[in-house]
Amino acid sequence: MSRRDERLFLAAYDVPDDPRRDRLAKALLSYGDRIQYSVFLIEAAPVKLARLRRELQALMSEEEDSVLLCDLGPAGSSMGTTIEFLGRERNLTTPQSFIV
Repeated sequence: MSRRDERLFLAAYDVPDDPRRDRLAKALLSYGDRIQYSVFLIEAAPVKLARLRRELQALMSEEEDSVLLCDLGPAGSSMGTTIEFLGRERNLTTPQSFIV
């Protein structure tokens, strides 16, 4: 996979169980950057995204938990994708243009 196959995803979770929430957060951190307590930015090509989905589904309770994955477009592209932070600045490893 080339860099142009990668897309930027916003991931957010709603998990009531503390131990399960911690495991999901740790898994998401291994794929991207935490930008809010339960929100992450992840760059992923299709194979990496499929692996992330399988890992999250194995960790979560489908009856109690939810994980939202939003496709923000091609990684490294600013066309149509503007992420704006208000307040405290975040240090990210995902190379994107941000308004702070």
